[in-house]
Amino acid sequence: MPKTLHAIHPARPAHWVGDGFFVRSAFTYDDLAAELSPFLLLDHGAPREFAPTERRLGVGPHPHRGFETVTIAFQGEIEHRDSSGGGGVIGPGDVQWMTAGNGIVHEEFHSERFARTGGTLEMVQLWVNLPRRSKRAPARYQALAAQAIPRIALPGGAGELRVISGSFDGQRGPAESFTPIDLWSLTLNDGGAVSLAFTEGHSSALLVLEGTLELDGERSAREGELVVFSRAGSECRVRARGAARVLALSGEPIDEPLVGYGPFVMNTMAEIREAIADFQSGRMGTLAPR
Repeated sequence: MPKTLHAIHPARPAHWVGDGFFVRSAFTYDDLAAELSPFLLLDHGAPREFAPTERRLGVGPHPHRGFETVTIAFQGEIEHRDSSGGGGVIGPGDVQWMTAGNGIVHEEFHSERFARTGGTLEMVQLWVNLPRRSKRAPARYQALAAQAIPRIALPGGAGELRVISGSFDGQRGPAESFTPIDLWSLTLNDGGAVSLAFTEGHSSALLVLEGTLELDGERSAREGELVVFSRAGSECRVRARGAARVLALSGEPIDEPLVGYGPFVMNTMAEIREAIADFQSGRMGTLAPR
């Protein structure tokens, strides 16, 4: 049964996160969190040229609790370091999946090599909620190299799909998540059409990273626009008008109360106050100066 197209949300103005990431938020937990549960936030840093610099550009140490962050590098390099001991550099095609869980302090910067040479940076960051039973899970870090992510040639020369999480056409992605999630990155050739089979009852959406998509042969979505589908149904057919790149996400909803405050997402305001106190007292760990 096809999924019903629920809404096409327009592209939003871009803003700086720190001084290294110029992003456009497709949605945040303040607007579409209930509709798109378990997903909380989706930022796309469209391709942007950075000049060589000796100064570190990015976001300094900051805390998180109660959810996971997924960072996908398309161009350039991003360096991560956190208080659980996780860290590393991700480049084109790589993904880092960080579980904040009970609490973590981390930083994200352009890599030293990218800063020295300069170049084009493009990335996506997705926040994924944790169910109540897992919000106090130990923090962890998954580094997913590009070569570990299955690449599937789409029928009819339509393009290619990478399976970061979940499965597509029998191929499973390497990411481990607390809630069932499909996360796919698609590159479509001009006129390329594909049927995406999502799980019945899951929240499903497409973010157009580049180009234009035709949906159900009637409506279209352009770069920066977010396509949201009904939870009912399982199939969605899209066609590229010109070359296009798309991020597809679908996940099992978490039907629990949600309270977000800055870098913390919990179930109650009391838990938010506890998170703030734990961070301020150092119970989420610290990062040694570089």
